[in-house]
Amino acid sequence: MAKSGKAGAGWKRWLKWLFIIPALLFLGVQLYFLLQIWWWVDHNPTMTSFMREQQAALKEKDPKANIRQQWVPYNRISGNLKRAIIASEDANFSEHEGVDWDALQKAYEKNAKKKKVVSGGSTITQQLAKNLFLSGSRSYLRKGQELIITYMLEALMDKERIFEIYLNVVEFGKGIFGAEAAARHYYGVSAASLGAAQAAKLAVMLPNPRYYDAHRDSSYLARRTATILKRMGSAELP
Repeated sequence: MAKSGKAGAGWKRWLKWLFIIPALLFLGVQLYFLLQIWWWVDHNPTMTSFMREQQAALKEKDPKANIRQQWVPYNRISGNLKRAIIASEDANFSEHEGVDWDALQKAYEKNAKKKKVVSGGSTITQQLAKNLFLSGSRSYLRKGQELIITYMLEALMDKERIFEIYLNVVEFGKGIFGAEAAARHYYGVSAASLGAAQAAKLAVMLPNPRYYDAHRDSSYLARRTATILKRMGSAELP
């Protein structure tokens, strides 16, 4: 009986550690994310997880290939592009706390009706969370981690800083990241000089930038650009 009791106690200890170790690992990962975000409050990221992933893919085909990205401060990015991206990607950016639950519900209903994913519902902050730290894979675990990082970003940064980082790291085409590289790549101008129509077209490309980089004369791109141009005037900037 004594041996049986000791064996039972041993199994309980092992079972306890089976829960404790994953919990400690989880908390350690969250602390790493939190410290990184705290550092980026007043330091600019040099490379995001998504940028590294895309650079590795480019180098597989051409070892000399590199992504194109140049950081520019918030006040050197055209207001046209800021308004266009908010109008196209996240109309309630200045109001929500990182997640727009109404937009997510509408996206779910739209996808269910179409029986395929046609709308994501992710906010600018959620997109930034994914780009900074996560892979492009889709799973409930990854989505859960994205939400945790999203709330960390909103807790430590103001909306302007979140938007500034987003504008500098978001993908605009094959190997093209950030507003400055996009403006140079597509129009041969600086991010500060983007006109309204140019900015609207860049914003519309964001959900599928590599495709639209190769299909710049898409009829959908033209129609959607016209729609965003009409909405830009009411877009609220942080």
